[in-house]
Amino acid sequence: MRTDTPTEPDVLVIGSGAGGLAAALFCARSGLSVQVIEKDRAIGGTTAISGGMVWIPDNPLMARHGRPDTPAAAARYLAHLGVPDTPQLQAVLAAGPEAIAALEAGGLVRFRPVLTYPDYYPDLPGATLGGRVLEPLPFDGAALGPWFARLKPPLPAFTLLGGMMVDRADIPHFRRAGRSLPAFLRVARLTLRHARQRLAHPRGTSLVLGNALVARLLAAVLAAGGRVETGVSARALVQADGRVRGVVLEDGRTLRARRAVVLATGGFPHDPARMDLLPPAARGRSAADPGAGGDGLRLGEAAGARVRAGPHGNAFWVPVSLPDGAGAGRPHPHTVTDRGKPGVIAVDRHGRRFANEARSYHQFVEDMLAAEAAGPTLPCHLVCDAHFLWTYGLGTIKPFALSTRAERRTGYLKRGATLAALAAAIGVDPAALQRTVADFNAAAASGADPAFGRGGDAYQRAMGDAAVTPNPCVAPILRPPFYAVALHPGTLGTAAGLAVDPAARVLDAAGRPIPGLYAAGNDAASVMGGRYPGPGITLGPALAFAFLAARAIAAEGPPG
Repeated sequence: MRTDTPTEPDVLVIGSGAGGLAAALFCARSGLSVQVIEKDRAIGGTTAISGGMVWIPDNPLMARHGRPDTPAAAARYLAHLGVPDTPQLQAVLAAGPEAIAALEAGGLVRFRPVLTYPDYYPDLPGATLGGRVLEPLPFDGAALGPWFARLKPPLPAFTLLGGMMVDRADIPHFRRAGRSLPAFLRVARLTLRHARQRLAHPRGTSLVLGNALVARLLAAVLAAGGRVETGVSARALVQADGRVRGVVLEDGRTLRARRAVVLATGGFPHDPARMDLLPPAARGRSAADPGAGGDGLRLGEAAGARVRAGPHGNAFWVPVSLPDGAGAGRPHPHTVTDRGKPGVIAVDRHGRRFANEARSYHQFVEDMLAAEAAGPTLPCHLVCDAHFLWTYGLGTIKPFALSTRAERRTGYLKRGATLAALAAAIGVDPAALQRTVADFNAAAASGADPAFGRGGDAYQRAMGDAAVTPNPCVAPILRPPFYAVALHPGTLGTAAGLAVDPAARVLDAAGRPIPGLYAAGNDAASVMGGRYPGPGITLGPALAFAFLAARAIAAEGPPG
């Protein structure tokens, strides 16, 4: 689908996630003509199904909300975490605040700071307890007109009532709706609004999270005169006179670009040919968009680029469950909705706990992989009771689910009237599971977790339930029946990528820029080097590199 008849643009962007759309927007606002091509029929890539959070230290919204930050504090935090101090990292830290200011200046792309979302290692020097992470303001998808139908929908597990997205701030009201009149009235208003929207649209148009970010960026690109074409796959880059001049498409067409091509196809989480970059236990399972199959990396390598691995790992980890019970469907990411809540534990195949379940999703998978390396322990299982399942949900099962028959029929959810019965259902020793739960419950009754210190830092407590005291992350597992869901190591995205310089120019094997070729998002090697310091550390650098690329393209001027 095109916005108009294509002509040769100044800049051709491959990919329509946050990195690609932001690069197109920044270029368009610099006076350059832009075309975005996306191989999927839907726009948004992994960004559209993500939480949409953006990690930008010292962003301009922090000071406005009384949370000032400094680049030095961010650099100190990253250094203590082991993130390599590179020119690319310094460029991203400097450009991030500029990128946010430039996006907001246009009006259509707006953010708010999440003041209660700490960095993932909040006790390290330079960490903050909130504000570095931004989230997009809600957006009415109806404002996109016919383009709303082209917007990739969020994961079904993250919606209610057939496509209603729920703002993070509204989740507690849904939990309290049965015992609080104000909460009930708020939920009723949201439900009625959704019902009205469904009269004219196949899903709710009140967008939040990554769906709102993509919608806002798309609206801004279209308003700035950018062209967007979907269902178009790039086969090769066109090179002439020592520079990249465009792309050859799978349908045989050639699209040329007067100044530059920007690669932003989402990295390689679904590329079987690059699974050797990941640990064996974590291969083949990704919560990223299925279209992220390494296209940008292959295009870059064929043009002389090199892929740079991270010193601390090549992926951003998340534990995943397999909703169909066999692994053929899209894995479900267990980010923040269940593991940190009070009343659930993770046990290995021996029925023993092995980690602090409330740590960040990236850290938790690191613990899974370390346990597996010491001896076969996977898959592990999240184990909870009936009260937990009703209150918080588990994996794809939403809170207040009236029936779990479908999930039990596929084998996704296991149930046992007793812990021994549940142990038999998940294939672990009944005595071991009973002993593990008894040991956990003995301390959990007073809000303690002496084995792993769950709830021991500000991040973990923020992921718990503030209504549970004294520890929002800890409660006993008591009320039958008992339930379990199997977890496997998976990826949210990939960290290895094309080597780029501080201007987002793709580098060749000798470390020289390839004229006319840029990369943003997960197609560019992560500046974090495989570390995961906070929510949004893929989208934050994606916006920064998009800003840097547009600035460099505009400054370079027309090629000879």
